[in-house]
Amino acid sequence: MAKKKTKFMCQSCGYESPKWMGRCPGCGAWNQMVEEVEIVGRKKGTFLHTPSTSTAKAVSIKTIETVEEPRIQTDLKELNRVLGGGVVPGSLVLIGGDPGIGKSTLLLQVSSQLASKQQKVLYISGEESVKQTKLRANRLNIHADELYVFSETNLETILHTIEEMVPSFVIIDSIQTIYHPDVTSAPGSVSQVRECTAELMRIAKTKGIAIFIVGHVTKEGSIAGPKLLEHMVDTVLYFEGERHHSYRILRAVKNRFGSTNEMGIFEMKEFGLDEVENPSEIFLEERSHGAAGSTVVASMEGTRPVLVEIQALIAPTSFHNPKRMATGIDHNRVSLIMAVLEKRVGMLLQQQDAYLKVAGGLKLDEPAIDLAIAVSIVSSFRDQPTRAKDCIIGEVGLTGEIRRVSRIEQRVQEAAKLGFDRIIVPQNNLGGWTIPKGVQVIGVSTIVEALEYTLGG
Repeated sequence: MAKKKTKFMCQSCGYESPKWMGRCPGCGAWNQMVEEVEIVGRKKGTFLHTPSTSTAKAVSIKTIETVEEPRIQTDLKELNRVLGGGVVPGSLVLIGGDPGIGKSTLLLQVSSQLASKQQKVLYISGEESVKQTKLRANRLNIHADELYVFSETNLETILHTIEEMVPSFVIIDSIQTIYHPDVTSAPGSVSQVRECTAELMRIAKTKGIAIFIVGHVTKEGSIAGPKLLEHMVDTVLYFEGERHHSYRILRAVKNRFGSTNEMGIFEMKEFGLDEVENPSEIFLEERSHGAAGSTVVASMEGTRPVLVEIQALIAPTSFHNPKRMATGIDHNRVSLIMAVLEKRVGMLLQQQDAYLKVAGGLKLDEPAIDLAIAVSIVSSFRDQPTRAKDCIIGEVGLTGEIRRVSRIEQRVQEAAKLGFDRIIVPQNNLGGWTIPKGVQVIGVSTIVEALEYTLGG
C-alpha cells in the first residue's frame, strides 16, 4: 500500500530532517528547509533481501578492452576546447550562469551547428513556448531541418518523446522547470531536481545521447539545487561575464572527459555569440601607455597563455583603517603582497588605500601574477610608470624571493607575439628552453631586484 512520507530538506546542502527548522544544522543557512512529500510504495527494507538479477561479474582491469569514443566537433572551437576536444556521446553536461548571460543563446547556436551536420537535435524549453524559441532562432539566423523544438515540463512526456525520436543530442532549458509526476514537491525543489537529473542521466548512458541541461544560479553564483546535482553530471560549465560588457567566459569546473582548467572566450554580438581566438589582444587593446600603476602579466588559463593588464591605484587614506579592494584578484593576496613590500622593501603602505583591478573582467588566481601585482602597487605609490613593452611574470614568497612558475616558454612566446620586447621572469626559470628572437628575458631572484629593473630601484 503506497503511503505519503513528509520530510523537510535543505535547499542548499540537502540535509534531511523530520521536522522544520529555521536554521539548517548541516550548512547553517537560514530559511532553507522546505517540505518534501514522497510516495513510498514498498515496504521498508525489502531491497535488502531481494537477490540481484544482474549477471555482471568483477573482472581484472587488465582484461577490459576499451574503444576510443569519437568526439563530435561543434563549429565553436572555444566550446570544443572547454569540453576537452568536443562533445562525448552519452555525456550529461550542466551549464550554469547568471540570468541573461547567454546560456540559451549558446545552446541554440550549438544545436543549429550540430543539426547542420545531419545530427538530430531535440531542444526542450520549459521557460519559452515554441513560437518564442522560433523568434530567438530567427534573430540568430538559425534554420536547420534536423533541429526539433519542444515546449514541455513533464519529465515523463519528455522521456517518451526522446524514446520516440531517438535524437543524438538533447537540450534541457532549464532543469529547474522540469518536474517528475511521481514526486509531489514543486518544480525546482531539491527532490525534483535530483530525480529529474537521475532519469536524464539514465537515458544519456543507456541510449548514448549527449544531454545538455541548463541550471539556474543563486545570488552567490553557485548552481541552484543540491550540490549532488554537480556530482551526478559528467561536466559542469560556468558561463561568466558582466551583462554590461560584451565578452563572456566559459569555464569548466568539472570534466570527466578533459581538463578542468580550460577557458573559452566569446563575444556577444547582434546575431549571437562569436568566439574570440586571440583574447590577449582584446584585453590589451584599450591599455593606456605611460600611466602609473599598470603592468602586463602572462597568465595561464588551462593550456592557453593570456596576457592581461593589472591596474593599481594607491592613495592616502582618510580613515583609521585603509581600504583594500580588488576586482578579479583575491583581496587576501593583495594584503599579503603589500605586507611583503612593507617588510622586505621598506615601503610605508599602512596609511594608503589600495584598489586593484584586472582589466577586461577576467579573474586570476594563479601565483604567477604576484610579481605583476607588486610592481603595479609600487608604480602607483611612486607615481612612476613602467615600460610599455614590459611583461612581468613571477611568484612572490613571504621572504621577498621570486619563485619559479610553470610553462614559462609558452608565456614568453605569447608575450613576444604581441610585441613585448622585455620580459621579467624568475631566475630559476632561465635555461632549458628557447628564447624568441628580439626579446630580452631578464631573470630576477628577489623582489628588490625586480623593482630595480622595472622602476629603476
